[in-house]
Amino acid sequence: MAAYWIDFFSLLARWTHVVVGIAWIGASFYFVWLDNHLDAPSDDALKAKGVGGELWAVHGGGFYNPQKYGPAGPRRVPDTLHWFYWEAYSTWLTGFLLLCLVYYRSPEVSLLDPTRLAPGGFGGVAVGLGFLVGGWLIYHALCRSPLARSERALGLSIAGLLGLAAWALCQTFSGRGAFLHFGAMLGTMMVANVFFVIIPGQRKMVAAIRAGQLPDPIHGKHGKQRSVHNTYFTLPVLFTMISNHYATTYGGPSNWIALILLCVGGAAIRHWFVLRHRARERDGKTSPVALIIGLAAIVATAAMLQPMTAASTAAAPVTAERAQAILAARCTTCHAAQPRFAGLAAAPNGAMFDTPERAHAKRSLIAAQLQSGAMPPGNLTAMTPDERAELLRWASTP
Repeated sequence: MAAYWIDFFSLLARWTHVVVGIAWIGASFYFVWLDNHLDAPSDDALKAKGVGGELWAVHGGGFYNPQKYGPAGPRRVPDTLHWFYWEAYSTWLTGFLLLCLVYYRSPEVSLLDPTRLAPGGFGGVAVGLGFLVGGWLIYHALCRSPLARSERALGLSIAGLLGLAAWALCQTFSGRGAFLHFGAMLGTMMVANVFFVIIPGQRKMVAAIRAGQLPDPIHGKHGKQRSVHNTYFTLPVLFTMISNHYATTYGGPSNWIALILLCVGGAAIRHWFVLRHRARERDGKTSPVALIIGLAAIVATAAMLQPMTAASTAAAPVTAERAQAILAARCTTCHAAQPRFAGLAAAPNGAMFDTPERAHAKRSLIAAQLQSGAMPPGNLTAMTPDERAELLRWASTP
């Protein structure tokens, strides 16, 4: 009964996480789009007020005229001022709750792998938390270092940090746990940018204006820098959020390369969209280089992950009875109508192999999981290489 309520609570947490995540990402994408579509005002009255850019838009039958003030800000700030931060905080809090429920509550299932470097039990959880905190601290130090004087140098340094983190996580945890923690690390950087840099800077600017002083433009500069970083982190974070459904991406020995390539692909495609926002500055033209790089990274990943032919024509065929015996010994602890594994209220992803009919219907799924090496997770049920080969031959037979 406890497993059921934990499972249902996880559903509510995941639902909430998706909803508030949409709110955060939607606001982030909108403001990046807005910032890149502003035109210099033609009205002298707006210029006199300090407006640096404006645009006209129509949506839902209404007309809108957003305006952005220059570095000095407006001369006064009204009492009603809309802030954008609850979306970020709610997304991180619900995401961390899911991390605890799915990965930290039973780390041996999805987080740890005895062939990897992380210690067992909650020692592995401590290492995972260390990546979240340590990733932010190093990233923040880079942003405050002399490298920040050059956006290119800073960007390359951050890319190097993230590449190293992707490799280290894949050596430390199971593939599934590594991918999820990479996304959680990026998400922590993003929300920490909001909490420690963007919002405090904005509060100082508002306080200065209300005190009749000119706000320090450095706060706007730092806030803009971190907002730009956040928009490039977004697509890689979204990929890692859904990656646990696709074992071919995280299950193989070169999973760290796949993680890096797919994140590069997402960031490059996002960069292409950002460039398109300002196409009017280039006579409506946008270079396709970033898009080509992004798509090439994704295609290269697909080619690298393509499974090799598993079955040998010379090998003896595997009977359905033998396959069912292996499944019963190594898989149906979890993948059954009534799972026997502690803490599971239902079969993961609804995949059940406890009858020959159910197993036969899921042969393609079984083959994909076996080829990737992702299942059993951490080889908890001690499936032997021979058993894996037999089961893969059965699952791959037309």
